[in-house]
Amino acid sequence: MKTISRTLMIIGIMGAFVSCKSSFDAAETMELQNNRQAVYQEIISNPEHMTEFTQMAEQDQDARKIMMQSHMEMMESGKLMEMMKNNPEMKEQMKENMQNMMQNNPEMMENMRSKMTEKMMKSAEGRKKLMEAMQENPEMKKAMMQEMMQNMHNGGMMDEKENDKQ
Repeated sequence: MKTISRTLMIIGIMGAFVSCKSSFDAAETMELQNNRQAVYQEIISNPEHMTEFTQMAEQDQDARKIMMQSHMEMMESGKLMEMMKNNPEMKEQMKENMQNMMQNNPEMMENMRSKMTEKMMKSAEGRKKLMEAMQENPEMKKAMMQEMMQNMHNGGMMDEKENDKQ
């Protein structure tokens, strides 16, 4: 009887240990706001985790789109410029990254240039800076003149011709 009770007790204890086994379910953990905040805080407070996270995000196409959209919003809002003023290393790194991206993706370069030009043309100070930059950089002047001519042919001049016909 003693042997049977000991065996049952050992089986019971072993069963308790096996049933108490911890399992991790990321989706279940992330359902609670407090858990998400704790995970996010752990990632951003540890540079190694943050680097690993951004590397993983860069490998996922949807995550890359979200990061680029966020980056563009920061650029447009001026927050990025504020951050770079306070951090010269970041400013150099961003400048280097932008040059690399523009060299590798001409479409992106054209898009960025047109957005910057459009933004600068909205204010008198921006137009003045643009004119100064054009005077300093002959290639930029040539490109801007070509773009202006193209815009006149595509938009402005065509409208005038249509008005003359009526």
